[in-house]
Amino acid sequence: MSGPILVFDSGVGGLSVVASLRRRLPEAALAYACDNAMMPYGVREDDWLVARILEVCGAAVAASGCAGLVVACNTASTLALEALRAHLAVPVVGTVPAIKPAAGMSETRHIGLLATSATVARPYTLRLIREFAGDCRVTRMAADPLVAEAERRVMGSSPDPDVLLRTLAPLAEMPSLDTMVLGCTHFPLLREGLIEAAPRHVRWVDSGDAIARRAGQVMAGHDRHRGSETGWVTAPSEALARGLSGFGFTETRLLPLA
Repeated sequence: MSGPILVFDSGVGGLSVVASLRRRLPEAALAYACDNAMMPYGVREDDWLVARILEVCGAAVAASGCAGLVVACNTASTLALEALRAHLAVPVVGTVPAIKPAAGMSETRHIGLLATSATVARPYTLRLIREFAGDCRVTRMAADPLVAEAERRVMGSSPDPDVLLRTLAPLAEMPSLDTMVLGCTHFPLLREGLIEAAPRHVRWVDSGDAIARRAGQVMAGHDRHRGSETGWVTAPSEALARGLSGFGFTETRLLPLA
């Protein structure tokens, strides 16, 4: 099935995965869909979210004519990935925090997980830690304010350095932690600022490249010649349209929902 690779997130976090797809599959046509009318997802009930994710992703797949869907959102992936695969006729690739590669590269066996409060507390995340980092000390750090800072960056404003400094200040008291997982797709959009704000050097790991590699494998029929690329939104926003244009989406359209 030909068509673009469709990337979905509640907000702009999936644009970090778009950047990884651009690097790994530079000729691939992409489309983007975000449910900006209902973000953030982390504060909503699970059953409501599953129904909403199925509705938005189903509409985006139909509107974009995509070759496959990348769910570039940890919340949506942990809640709705199997339902999406059962509901859609295209391949679906999900997102999980990069705990396995982080555990593989940590020399001190102490890694950090920087994520939203919903992700750090989910049973799915705890299972990943047990399965792939059982011999590591894993420090889970909720960092919900970083989501808004990443949104600000994409919309054209500078992130607040004080928010980044406060978020990473605990690293000063954890000298053995040598590897930090960026466990929310929003956070790689702040990577340069996080590196500057960190009180000491750590390795930074995210899932973007692994997701892009997997998408290239399972969506082999994707269009290989980029033309006009569309970003789909659920609520009009001039600032969001400008932000999407900075990632190559030359047209922004309102997603038709039932």
